[in-house]
Amino acid sequence: MERILVTGASGLLGSKIVKLAEHPFEVIPTHNTHSLFKDSVKMDITNCAEVLRAAVQTKPDSVVHVAAETNVDQCERNREEAWKINARGTKNVAMACSKIKAKLIYVSTDYVFDGKKGLYVESDEPNPVDYYGWTKLKGEEFVRENCQDYVIARTSVLYGWHPWKISFALWVIKSLKCREPVSVADDHYNSPTLADNLAEVLLKMAKTNLNGIFHTAGSERISRYEFAVKIAQKFDLDANMIKPVRMSELKMWVARRPRDSSLCINKAQNQLETKFLNVDESLEIMKLSQKENSISFKN
Repeated sequence: MERILVTGASGLLGSKIVKLAEHPFEVIPTHNTHSLFKDSVKMDITNCAEVLRAAVQTKPDSVVHVAAETNVDQCERNREEAWKINARGTKNVAMACSKIKAKLIYVSTDYVFDGKKGLYVESDEPNPVDYYGWTKLKGEEFVRENCQDYVIARTSVLYGWHPWKISFALWVIKSLKCREPVSVADDHYNSPTLADNLAEVLLKMAKTNLNGIFHTAGSERISRYEFAVKIAQKFDLDANMIKPVRMSELKMWVARRPRDSSLCINKAQNQLETKFLNVDESLEIMKLSQKENSISFKN
C-alpha cells in the first residue's frame, strides 16, 4: 500500500486529507503543537533535522505539505516567523523528499499574485503584494530548486468544518448566528475552495505522474461579499446583516491583499478526473455535513 505523509495534519486541509486518505493510502499524519490523530508524528517543519528524521523513519512514497502560517496579517506582523515556517520550513520538507525520493505536493496560494488581473493561469508572473504571499512564493522556489518530483498546487480561500480553525465561511456563520453584523469587501475577488474538494484533488495528484504548477481552487470567481451572502442564504441566516464595503474601508487589515486573485483551473481540470466545485455545490456539501461537524457558536 502506498504511504503518504501529511504535514500540518491537524489543520483544516490537512485533517481532510488524512481522513480521506485512510483507505487508499497508508497515511502518516504529522503535527507540531496540536494533534487531531492519535498516531500523528511530531514534526516541526522549521527543524531541518527533525523533518529529515521523520521522513527517513516513515519512508513515505508521497508527502503533501500543508503546514503553513496562513494568517496574512500575522505574517506581516512577524516576518521572521513567517519566513521560518512558509519558506525555510518548505525548503526543509523539499530537501527531505529529495533525500528519500518521495513525491512532494506543496500547497501554495493565489496570494502569490498582485490581484491586478484575476483568473490567473499557471504561466502568469507572480508578484505578491504582502509578506504572506512572498513567503509562499519563496516556498515554491525552494521546492523547484530542491526536489525533482513535485507538484505545486495553488489554491484560494480555503473553507470547511474544523473544530478550531475558523475559516472565512465559519466566521460568517458564527457572526450571523450570534446576531453580529459583518462588513465584507465587495471589490475583493477570489476562488473559494472547499477543503474537502481540494483534499480529493491532492490525493489524486499523489497517485499520478503530474509535475509542475497547477491551480487547484473552486471553479467560481466571486467577491467576498457575494460569497458571504451565499453562505447566509445556505444556512438560513440573515444576509441583511452583511454590509458591503470597499477593501480600502477595512482598516483592521495590517497587510495588503490582492484585489482579484481568482484562479483559472482549466489545466488541472483537464488533467484530473476530479470535479472542481463551485460555491453553491460546496456550500450544499457543508450544509449536509453540518450535524456530524457540529460546532458551538455561542457568544
